[in-house]
Amino acid sequence: MFRFETAGESHGESLVAILTGLPAGVPVSLAAIDRELWRRQQGFGRGGRMKIETDRAHIVSGVRHSKTIGSPIAILLENKDWQNWTEALPVEDMEGAEDKKKPVTRPRPGHADLAGALKYNFHDARYILERASARETTARVAAGAVAKGFLGEFGIGVLSHVIAVGEARLERAVTWEELEALSRKDEVLLNCADEEAERRMKAVVDEVYRTGDTVGGVFEVVAHGVPPGLGSHIAWDTRLDGKLAQAIVSMQAVKGIEIGFAAEGAAAFGSKVQDTIHYQRDQRRFTRGANRAGGIEGGMTNGQDILVRGLLKPISTLRRPLESVDLETREPALAAYERSDVAVVPAAGVIGEAMVALVLAGAMIEKFGGDSLAETRRNFDAYLQQVKNF
Repeated sequence: MFRFETAGESHGESLVAILTGLPAGVPVSLAAIDRELWRRQQGFGRGGRMKIETDRAHIVSGVRHSKTIGSPIAILLENKDWQNWTEALPVEDMEGAEDKKKPVTRPRPGHADLAGALKYNFHDARYILERASARETTARVAAGAVAKGFLGEFGIGVLSHVIAVGEARLERAVTWEELEALSRKDEVLLNCADEEAERRMKAVVDEVYRTGDTVGGVFEVVAHGVPPGLGSHIAWDTRLDGKLAQAIVSMQAVKGIEIGFAAEGAAAFGSKVQDTIHYQRDQRRFTRGANRAGGIEGGMTNGQDILVRGLLKPISTLRRPLESVDLETREPALAAYERSDVAVVPAAGVIGEAMVALVLAGAMIEKFGGDSLAETRRNFDAYLQQVKNF
């Protein structure tokens, strides 16, 4: 069974990603992982933390001579900011450590601070925000980069772009070729495929910089080259759209997900929503008249591009703090301020890519199995021939 998990805190010594279940023989490139980590750190609106960290992957197990060996893969990611927190967050308690703490007693509205403090009986929300922080997604992106490498062996690509920042929105379709061009850029503004729409998005971010506010938006992840038949209709927890929904909504600040054109479809008649079915005899394959379903029907992939959108709320930490209550005095107080971003939609798209890649990698292994990449590929090729001969 394929699975992954992460460990680590925002200001701890390091983050860790662990993947189990990948077959042996999958190529792994440290340069490719580091590129994904770099992409996650980009975008207009990022905060001071990105000036401190230069994320690099350090693989300590599961990969030898640039290929997986079938055992668990462990990736370490150093937190360079740890040097500023060694006395505030030591692993072992010591004399005088209490005086060096950096407590957070004024919980931020919209953050995990208060709910976590109540749940774990902490009167200091520091331990909650350390793990709840989106810094954790660095490990997800590293794991997702390995999953992308696996999917790439089967001609499957996963990329993202920004559809909206605040009320500024992209109003046209984007091609896979445009997404590939975006992913190759060495300078990232807001990762929008349309220059005019990106200018309008930047103006929104400029405004929140000026006012001390934050802004959310919408990103879209596209999975290209996915075969039909991943996922299943037979049980609620085997449906691929459900797994994708959990993966995307598990991301910090994501409050909603849309697969295909769900919102538009909810306001239209069925005759305008369902994707008509056609057959190309020369290529011996079924096609669709559109892709409003976002590549998934009945919990299974249908052979079209998978379209997944994440709806990102504004970041909870504001330079102009909102009203809160002090956990110690119970008196009204302004919420705490931790160094933070004002807009993270492009970065969220990269994290979304990682989560979609991890879900698809799990679905591929579940369907095609294999202890080695060669075995998985044989099963995959035989299935594609079965589909062609249907």
